[in-house]
Amino acid sequence: EGWNEGWEDWFGKSKDYVFDFVTPYPDFDVKMLNAYAKEKGVKLMMHHETSASVRNYERHLDTAYQFMADNGYNAVKSGYVGNIIPRGEHHYGQWMNNHYLYAVTKAADYKICVNAHEAVRPTGLCRTYPNLIGNESARGTEYEAFAGNKPFHTTLLPFTRLIGGPMDYTPGIFDTRISFLEGDHSVVRTTLAKQLALYVTMYSPLQMAADLPESYERHPDAFQFIKDVALDWDDSKYLEAEPGDYITVARKAKGTNNWFVGGITDENARTAAFTLNFLEPGKQYVATLYADGKDADYEKNPTSYQIKKGIVTNKTKISAQLARSGGFALSLIEASPSDRKSIKKWK
Repeated sequence: EGWNEGWEDWFGKSKDYVFDFVTPYPDFDVKMLNAYAKEKGVKLMMHHETSASVRNYERHLDTAYQFMADNGYNAVKSGYVGNIIPRGEHHYGQWMNNHYLYAVTKAADYKICVNAHEAVRPTGLCRTYPNLIGNESARGTEYEAFAGNKPFHTTLLPFTRLIGGPMDYTPGIFDTRISFLEGDHSVVRTTLAKQLALYVTMYSPLQMAADLPESYERHPDAFQFIKDVALDWDDSKYLEAEPGDYITVARKAKGTNNWFVGGITDENARTAAFTLNFLEPGKQYVATLYADGKDADYEKNPTSYQIKKGIVTNKTKISAQLARSGGFALSLIEASPSDRKSIKKWK
């Protein structure tokens, strides 16, 4: 974000032409950075902020996508911040719906995935165009810095926004007080354990570790769940839920026998209790539970958490205490012979 010329004069200006989507600033070496990323086994993602000048974006779309293909980018995050140009059109009107579809179909020609922000809520379109890998289209974690999301927000989204397709929510905030800031704009209304759970309860095959590296370095044991959790799934089980209050979801990692479970609650503390009867009978799994600490509270002690590990089967019963606006995350990895010898049974 901010790699290409035009950012010093884009916001709130309602200008038809701001970006050409191919001209980097002099200090941004596209080819060097791509080569360096490739050495590290990293794929870079392009960012196209349109400044809501959609006509200008469409004029440049072929050139911009070809630039991506030439430089090894196969995914783009697009943005539409501002009042739509041409005048009289709006983010959720028919003209813009046509544009979003045009951008996705054009991207498919170049074998490019699209993650659109400020776009209309999807309606299952990713089944036809699987290169539509994600959308924002609701209040994501970013909104915490503007006016804050209520604790119940993420318990409601699976029954509203997420019905239409994957959401780029950007979870994984460990420094929920954002220690280097002050005031209302520095509080994320969640516990650390709830942030882990969102990787399961909020479906997206494009995920993000949205905090600073320093925040993860302070909690490497909790960060392990983000390293382990899958990105896409073969199966999903909704174990318990009340829209706007709580939800617990179990998902089977694509192409494996491993499962991940996430549970979250609203501003009320609660106990989640369920049986692992979705696991394959006769097999053993290493369960690692990341749960709120006994003194956890999203306002008073958001970073209190506890981790428990043990061998489980499809008959094992799990109970987890969720703090106010808290949660839990559970990884269930098929046990190896050495695991069965070295790890105790779940109690």
